[in-house]
Amino acid sequence: QMQLVESGGGLVQTGGSLRLSCAASGRIYAGNIMGWFRQAPGKEREFVARITWNGDNTYFADSVKGRFTISRDNAKNTVYLQMNSLKPEDTAVYYCAAGLRVRLGVERNEYDFWGQGTQVTVFS
Repeated sequence: QMQLVESGGGLVQTGGSLRLSCAASGRIYAGNIMGWFRQAPGKEREFVARITWNGDNTYFADSVKGRFTISRDNAKNTVYLQMNSLKPEDTAVYYCAAGLRVRLGVERNEYDFWGQGTQVTVFS
């Protein structure tokens, strides 16, 4: 099994930045796709970003495009989500996920392993 642990969440003012990290441990599956999702109170979990194994292909939700970047360091088994120009509507619990047979990578059911989430709160 692959375990995922997110970190880096917190409280930040509108316009600020945060960098989330997701550390993988246990059985690491080469070729995995890593994704970030988020869930705001009362809403469904939604796709944020995803990155391929070698980092050559990334994809973002329209709501974060141009503000968020995703990267990974396979030597450290870690994926990052750099969040800039944060808005109150970015407030949510952020989850990282790993998938082995991902197509586009925007659907929750494409991912096999999930972290426990980290809270991001953006205040105005």
